[in-house]
Amino acid sequence: MYEMHARKPIAECDPASECCPPDAPANDAPTSGPEAEAELAALSKVLGHPARVRIVKLLLSHEQCIAGEIADELPLAASTVSQHLKLLKESGLVKGSIDGPRRCYCVDRTLVARLRSLVLDL
Repeated sequence: MYEMHARKPIAECDPASECCPPDAPANDAPTSGPEAEAELAALSKVLGHPARVRIVKLLLSHEQCIAGEIADELPLAASTVSQHLKLLKESGLVKGSIDGPRRCYCVDRTLVARLRSLVLDL
């Protein structure tokens, strides 16, 4: 549905800049039971829009955090992408920082691994 466009390359942040905090510690919580089901439902809800799935995939395709306009990669207005990023950040799937005009985003790969574990336990 959302295809990446061959536009200017997305700039990667300087890894020394620490624009993204470290990943969350590994979650060894059970992958079944009421708490795990609530966790899976919450993460599924935030990924319930194709644009948010695309943003996560885009961020996962980079080893480091990325800067620049993610909106350039999606057929959406920058304000719409900003709202999607806000929801992803609130969920913990995406982290990053805004320093003046500089924005840097990355995915919490530990949380993505947790999501995979929860889905595999279905």
